[in-house]
Amino acid sequence: MKTLALLAAAVAGLVPVATVSAADTAPATGRLLVLLDSPVGGAVASAARTRAVIASAGARRSGHSAPQIGLVTVRPRAGESLSELAQRLRADPHVASVELERRSTPREVPNDPALVESEAAAGTPPGAVAQWWAARQFLPEAWDLSHGEGALVAVIDQGIDGGHPEFAGRIRDSIDLDDDPGSGPPLTDQNGHGTHVSSMACAAAGNGIGIAGAGYGCSLLVVKSDLTDSSVASGIVQAADRGAHAINMSFGQDGRTREAVPIAQKRAIQYAFERDVVLVAAASDQPVTEQGDPANVLQPTGTGPQLGSGLGLSVTAADFDDRRASFAGFGTQISMAAYGTFRYRPAVPSGPPGLLGAFPATPSDIEAECKCRTTFQGDPRFAYLQGTSMAAPMVAAVAAMMRVANRDLRAREVIRLLEQTATRPAGTGWNQELGWGILNAGDALAAAKGVDRTRPVSRLMAPSRVSGSRDFVLRWSGRDPTLAGVVATGIARFEVWRSFDGKPAKRIAVTTKRRLVLRGTPVHTYAFFTRAVDNAGNRERRPARPDARTRVVRP
Repeated sequence: MKTLALLAAAVAGLVPVATVSAADTAPATGRLLVLLDSPVGGAVASAARTRAVIASAGARRSGHSAPQIGLVTVRPRAGESLSELAQRLRADPHVASVELERRSTPREVPNDPALVESEAAAGTPPGAVAQWWAARQFLPEAWDLSHGEGALVAVIDQGIDGGHPEFAGRIRDSIDLDDDPGSGPPLTDQNGHGTHVSSMACAAAGNGIGIAGAGYGCSLLVVKSDLTDSSVASGIVQAADRGAHAINMSFGQDGRTREAVPIAQKRAIQYAFERDVVLVAAASDQPVTEQGDPANVLQPTGTGPQLGSGLGLSVTAADFDDRRASFAGFGTQISMAAYGTFRYRPAVPSGPPGLLGAFPATPSDIEAECKCRTTFQGDPRFAYLQGTSMAAPMVAAVAAMMRVANRDLRAREVIRLLEQTATRPAGTGWNQELGWGILNAGDALAAAKGVDRTRPVSRLMAPSRVSGSRDFVLRWSGRDPTLAGVVATGIARFEVWRSFDGKPAKRIAVTTKRRLVLRGTPVHTYAFFTRAVDNAGNRERRPARPDARTRVVRP
């Protein structure tokens, strides 16, 4: 199992970093993350200020930028140290922070599937199919409600095999944020991780091969990243700007150590969250309580037990026995779980070595290490991988499906519904092993479709003229429209409002009926309107003008 890399090459005067052993470190990128103070004045003014700051400090632009959050990445001039450049940048009043840039590594414990074919691996219980986790996470029930068409899932990873048949018609767009010239374009994948992760989210169904992704009708926004801090922050911002409904991040810093999270990453996450993007991050692939960023930004320490409290979802891995996988993170930074392995017991035959998913046709770095490639129904373009990396994208896909199923839902509401509907023992709430429980896609989609935010409408009718002090009848109609696919809750009651002779209107009745008998006074003019209230609590807006007017004249 690969551990998560943590940059410990501290630069004097920069952010403090934890002391870790050489085995836990990764090379520095040699760049600084610079955040300008809050972006103001539009794109032109922001770009001009960025140029001025860089020129004043004598820095060289390098890496990725996100002007929407004031992020620019720089490196020093030849022969100059990072600390010297950092000192000059910090002296600029327009600079909010300067931090050392780090590089994350993918979260994974290398491991592959299908909906009906039996899993033949030793130690698999009789009757278990290759894609056993689909039924266990109630994906077929979700598919009865939505296939995910129109949902856009951004996957920030190290690329994807764009020619894999599981992604035919599924890739809407791609972004290249990988500075390594040898890594290839976004729709190539040199280690298989991004391909497998993407297939867990949006692999095509009905094509006669392999698996069905959790949201098999969803589209992918492929963000190929070198996993540096600037690349990740820029990727989050660009995915939000391109309309992603959910962003999956199956990578992170080492959960065994503690280190300050770059402000740039926090600002990028806040930027996406404010645009109602559901952010999902894999928890640590170590049995630790510190999940590392970005997971610990989405669900900070102590907040997991608070329903719907995060800026996203930190997802740990469950196994076939509905327990936390032995390699997976736990504790108060965990939001929920999804399946990420069968059973992680290397010394004992215990079923398939992970989840079956798509894999590049060419050999990869991961394949050489894990020997995880398999042939599924004669097709060698699949592999078994296991880890929190495999769990997170299924949650991201369902979150994106929920956003499309009910476009009135905000990101915070999607997060809360996913946690509320997760499968857990009856009568229990959050726990440190699986958070709020294991993904229940069917209940989550049903809950999303049951949130009615559309106001009802009504219309009142009354006679235009009444002679003398005689009774007259008000009648009204009403309906409770909703977004397509969302369940209407129905009208609960009507409010009847009346004014006379131009005076302010007052509510005169609250009723479930659709008629009301009144008696007027001669030589007065009355105006009436109704306001409907539905069973979800939505209240009709007050109309700009009355629905009807009645003039009472002398007999």
